[in-house]
Amino acid sequence: MTRFLKSDANPNGRRLEDILIELRADVLYRCTKISDDTRPEALHVLANNVKVLDHLTQAIELAHDSTHLLARAFGPSEAEHGGPPRIGED
Repeated sequence: MTRFLKSDANPNGRRLEDILIELRADVLYRCTKISDDTRPEALHVLANNVKVLDHLTQAIELAHDSTHLLARAFGPSEAEHGGPPRIGED
């Protein structure tokens, strides 16, 4: 069973891309809080966060791609209405 993602066992879960988008917004907000801090440690953390933001953006794009692929190949998901998963096992 998944804790965060939507599944037949967790119909109130969320799509992966939605969670990643929210996480990216949080990281971006933290970046704005330290953007004027010129201490080496803050600059290092900011640089790391910029890299994390890039990775999150790539992950969001991959998650969107998977969602669109499944929708094109198998139609909209019916799992939240008790239907079977589009791929994989119940």
